[in-house]
Amino acid sequence: MTIETKSPAPGEIDVRPILRNGGEPFQAIMEAVNGLRPGQALRLLAPFCPQPLFNVMEGRGFSHEAQEIEGGDWEVMFTPKAAGALVEVSADAENPDTWPDPVEHLDLTELDPPEPMVRILAAAERLEPGEVLFALLSREPIFLFPELSKRGHQWAGNFDETRTTFRIFVRVGDKG
Repeated sequence: MTIETKSPAPGEIDVRPILRNGGEPFQAIMEAVNGLRPGQALRLLAPFCPQPLFNVMEGRGFSHEAQEIEGGDWEVMFTPKAAGALVEVSADAENPDTWPDPVEHLDLTELDPPEPMVRILAAAERLEPGEVLFALLSREPIFLFPELSKRGHQWAGNFDETRTTFRIFVRVGDKG
């Protein structure tokens, strides 16, 4: 089953403090991108127009709009090209747009099966009913879906724009 969801509010990262302190903001930007929900845009604030980043973000499926703001700083809005990205959801899922923000984030992209499934199920057991966890995986967790449903949990997920990372939200069901 697929549904089309409205885009959530944009994420935001301000790299001006990182650059002021002599740091390199690229890793922080990529972490912010990886933490975006499906269909979510990213607002970037920088002390200059970050043109080299445009090609990187284009390769990850984002278009951009840049404008100079007060003080010579720049604001860039990176928007997913596929507006309203398709999200796969469990059959019994309530509208994922109404779910609360995740209370736990897991990056499981470096783990081989079945470890991602084991960790997601263990994390779900620690959460209270209605709470949500978010996980990044290196492949679609097809064996996880029936386990989540069997345990009364709801899920929504899809691949990122590069089709290299599967993003999944799991909403914990009643444990009774």
